[in-house]
Amino acid sequence: MTSPEISFEFFPPQSLEASFRLWDTVQTLAPLDPRFVSVTYGAGGTTRDLTRDAVKTLHSSSGLNVAAHLTCVDASRAETLEIAKTFAEAGVSEIVALRGDPPKGSSQFVPHPDGFANSVELIEALAATGKFTLRVGAYPDPHPEAANAQADVDWLKRKLDAGADEALTQFFFEPETFLRFRDACAKAGINGDKLVPGILPIENWKGARNFAKRCGTVIPAWVDDAFAKAARDDREDLLATAICSELCSDLLDEGVKKLHFYTLNRPELTRDVCFALGLTPNISLENVA
Repeated sequence: MTSPEISFEFFPPQSLEASFRLWDTVQTLAPLDPRFVSVTYGAGGTTRDLTRDAVKTLHSSSGLNVAAHLTCVDASRAETLEIAKTFAEAGVSEIVALRGDPPKGSSQFVPHPDGFANSVELIEALAATGKFTLRVGAYPDPHPEAANAQADVDWLKRKLDAGADEALTQFFFEPETFLRFRDACAKAGINGDKLVPGILPIENWKGARNFAKRCGTVIPAWVDDAFAKAARDDREDLLATAICSELCSDLLDEGVKKLHFYTLNRPELTRDVCFALGLTPNISLENVA
């Protein structure tokens, strides 16, 4: 098994305590030499300013290749492109371009009157600047708003044709979910190397389960059963590490070369999974933040 190229997703801190947790997360995972790290937006763009500040701080202080999330939510085209411009001026050349979730209390996405109608329009505008490597979202399990699985594949093809360089998938629990999606994408003319599986190390099963339900991620019965038994034996961390490591190993055996970890700013499990996959820390990258 060849060691994968890895990347990590972080949340922007919303408190002093969360700031310390983010920096601890960065210091724990930076020695694994990720090809990039990304910083998310909150639902409805609620952490836009926090994201911008965290991206610029990480870029200037950590030595890591930092990607900023950017969405279409609750902003005009001019405002969105101005944010992108500030990233470029700060030396940030990577963007994860997403439509974004509706603001809290809204049941569906409604474009800003002067904003981008969808992620394809956002990607086209960002690609036209020639300043960014662009990554987008992809959905091995159907997106809650998609008519069917093929609609997700077709929409991903539009995003890549609009100028996106790579797609980071929503998390999933079984390798077959990603492999079926990769096959469907290949039939649509999408190069499998552009698909990066999103991996969620399960720190808390109840929280991960609720997250999966909101995202439309299929929850296999065996995962529910396994965590119920592990909770009784107080072995949830061991189970989480084993499940995640096996998922990643199976994907690598199927030719996957890159993995993107959703860390939730809790680095220990992600680090342990990376160790299990044969990745070793680069001592020169320790204490970078």
